[in-house]
Amino acid sequence: MSESSCITTEKNLSVFLYLCSMINQDSIVALATPSGAGAIAIIRISGAEAITIGNSVFKSIKNKDLTKQKTHTLHLGHIVDGSKTLDEVLVSVFKGPNSYTGEDTIEVSCHGSTYIQQQIIQLLLRNGCRMADAGEFTLRAFLNGKLDLSQAEAVADLISSDNEASHQIAMQQMRGGFSNEIAKLREELLNFASLIELELDFAEEDVEFADRTQFHELLNRIEFVLKRLIDSFAVGNVIKNGIPVAIVGEPNVGKSTLLNALLNEERAIVSDIAGTTRDTIEDELVIGGIGFRFIDTAGIRDTKDVVESIGIKKTFEKIEQAQVVIYLFDGLKFQTSSSEFVNEIEQIKNKYPLKPLLIVVNKKDILSADEVANITNQLENLNAKLLLISAKEKIGVEDLKNELLSFVNTGALRNNETIVTNTRHYDSLLKALDEIQKVKFGLESGLSSDLMALDIREALYQFGLITGQVSNDELLGNIFANFCIGK
Repeated sequence: MSESSCITTEKNLSVFLYLCSMINQDSIVALATPSGAGAIAIIRISGAEAITIGNSVFKSIKNKDLTKQKTHTLHLGHIVDGSKTLDEVLVSVFKGPNSYTGEDTIEVSCHGSTYIQQQIIQLLLRNGCRMADAGEFTLRAFLNGKLDLSQAEAVADLISSDNEASHQIAMQQMRGGFSNEIAKLREELLNFASLIELELDFAEEDVEFADRTQFHELLNRIEFVLKRLIDSFAVGNVIKNGIPVAIVGEPNVGKSTLLNALLNEERAIVSDIAGTTRDTIEDELVIGGIGFRFIDTAGIRDTKDVVESIGIKKTFEKIEQAQVVIYLFDGLKFQTSSSEFVNEIEQIKNKYPLKPLLIVVNKKDILSADEVANITNQLENLNAKLLLISAKEKIGVEDLKNELLSFVNTGALRNNETIVTNTRHYDSLLKALDEIQKVKFGLESGLSSDLMALDIREALYQFGLITGQVSNDELLGNIFANFCIGK
């Protein structure tokens, strides 16, 4: 049985052909740089008539005809609307299939006045272009075979990356690291699937074309790789979205001061009055290339204040959402309230046993050596990391940052291994693993080839969803609707 008959439905094929026919008819235009005034703006046009349309409004200083120029060339001239000159521009010519979209494409680099941008775009619309939809340039790149679907999604991740780690992951995926790994597994599985399907055609002959020993080894290898990719999502997801860190503790122990010290700015209101923070305050910081989202919470205590009670309730909600919890307390108060602090810490550990917990003692700068020793001795059996800092004087803040960074397993990043960050990919990997384990069980228990073939086809289908070898209009619509217009 052919690959297409295994994984492609008539509906998927018709949608694909419809999208291709629609794309071939239109030339699209959009601003490729951020909206608003700037030094330079870039207006992108793509489609069968892109160069012809561009040439109709472009007057080269050397009287060049853009339709006769080589691909990947730059041309200086003016955009003209009849006898009116709109701007002096540089026009880049990219001829398909050697362009980002795989189609003829031109990019007009003009001055960044919003008036000039709009005048040029309106002129191009009057001359045969239509406005591009969100992500349509990248959609065309996918449909024209320039990118697979996971690479196309990595383009959006690259644009939104705001730290070194998320940038590195997006670059690795856009270069095809994840796609290549999935494609290799899929190709090997497909080869065996073809042999299994062939056996069905010779069912009466009772022959085996697929070597069961080699097939079992392949299934073990696929299972291992899928589990590794699935496990990587725990790291990849928090790197992509930022690692939430909740700062909790009693009122007036320095939580807001610590947040300000971490961010190196006066982000939260600091007061000697207990219960100043009534709501959660959040801000982000990049440490060692990893994004952390710090959450300053309301102090935990018994209170009759209705507003403060709501804030304390939100504190526990934020602890639920956090990947790491910092429990902060005032070192000067430990001597008189040590049992209360220990009880609160144990409650948090018991309620959230899987969350990394950092016990941070504040006011290190005014604690005596005996007080430090006493705190250390009483808390050493809590099986949690203990740090002493002074939030006000910013003593130990860098040690705290380093400790937070140690919670993130970035070994895969340093080794340039594939890390999954996309929830859609994660879901397909889980389903593919389930199907592979079904095939493996069937092989070990002597299940008939026709039943194993069903599970193999489903595994191939899930692999195809990741790279776009299987797609539909709803899936593509959901993915590319999240892109910015012009990309």
